Amino acid sequence: MPELSTQFLNEAIEDSKPFASQGQVNTTIPNFDDTMKDLLGITIITENFDIYSAGDYNHIVPMQSTSKIIGLMLALKDFGKDRVFQTVGMEPMGDFFNSISSLESPDTHKPFNPMINAGAISIASLIKGQSVEKRFERYLTFLRDITENDGLQMDEDVYKAEIANGARNRSLAYFMQSTGTLVTDVEEALDLYFRMNSVMMCCNDFARVGLFLARGGVDPDGNKLIPDHHLRTVKAIMLTSGMYNASGHFAVEVGFPCKSGVSGSIIGAVPGKMGIGVVAPAIDGRGNSTAGGALIKKLSKDLNLNMFGIENVIEG
Repeated sequence: MPELSTQFLNEAIEDSKPFASQGQVNTTIPNFDDTMKDLLGITIITENFDIYSAGDYNHIVPMQSTSKIIGLMLALKDFGKDRVFQTVGMEPMGDFFNSISSLESPDTHKPFNPMINAGAISIASLIKGQSVEKRFERYLTFLRDITENDGLQMDEDVYKAEIANGARNRSLAYFMQSTGTLVTDVEEALDLYFRMNSVMMCCNDFARVGLFLARGGVDPDGNKLIPDHHLRTVKAIMLTSGMYNASGHFAVEVGFPCKSGVSGSIIGAVPGKMGIGVVAPAIDGRGNSTAGGALIKKLSKDLNLNMFGIENVIEG
C-alpha cells in the first residue's frame, strides 16, 4: 500500500486530472471561466498536523455548498437536534440539490436534509443573532476558529452574484414560507445563506474543516467547539447526503464523510486520521467536481481510508 507523501499526491493529481474533461466550470461564479477547467489541488492534514499539498492547492474559491456543514453545526449548537430536525429532515434525496418538487410531498413539506439548498436555507433561519450581520459574524468567527485563518472573508462580487442568480433559491424559500415550514424572515434567511456561500477558501482551509470533524470537533488549540453527539449527526448527514444525489455512490466508493460545492470544492473527513481539502472547478451535472471526485476515490482506495473496509470477524 502506498504511503501518504507529497510525491504520492503529485502522482494522484496527474492520474485524476483527465477526469476534468467530463465536467464544466460554473461560470455563474464571478471570475470562473473555462481556463480553470484543468485546475486541481489538494491538501491533506493528518491528526498529528502533518500537512501534504499538491497541484493548485493555493487556488481560492467560494465555499458554496461546503458552507452547509458549518451552518448545520451552528444550528445544532443553538437549538439541538430535536428542534433542528423539526425544520429539516435527515434523509437522502434522489433529486437534484435545488429541487422544488421534493417540497410538495403530501407527507411533509420540510426539506429532505440540510445538505440540499432548501434544507440549508432552513438551517440558516435557525442560526441565532440579532441581525443578519451578527449571524454571519458568528458564522465567520466559528469558521476562522476551525481553520485557524483569521483572514477568511466573504467576496463581495460572489455575494452579489448569489443575489442576482438566486431566483431558484428564493422560490424554494417562499414555497417553504407558504407551507409554514419557514417561519422566520425569508429574505434574512436567504441573505445569510448567500453570505455563507461567498466566503473564499483554499485547499488548506477546506482540509482544516475536515480535520476538525475528523478530530472530534477540537480546534487546533485543543478547544472542544461542538459536542460529540452533534458531530456524529453532521458526519452522518455528510456521508448520506453530502455529495448531492451521488452520495450513495461516494459512500460506497469513498467510504468517509464528504461535502462538495459547485465551485469544485470538496471537504473530506476521515475519522481519527485526516482532513482533506480539494479544489477542482470542473463539475458534473450533479454539482460534484469530476477530477476532485476521482481524486478522493483514488485516495480512499490506495490509502485504505474507507471506513467500511475493515471487516469485523467474530470467531465462534
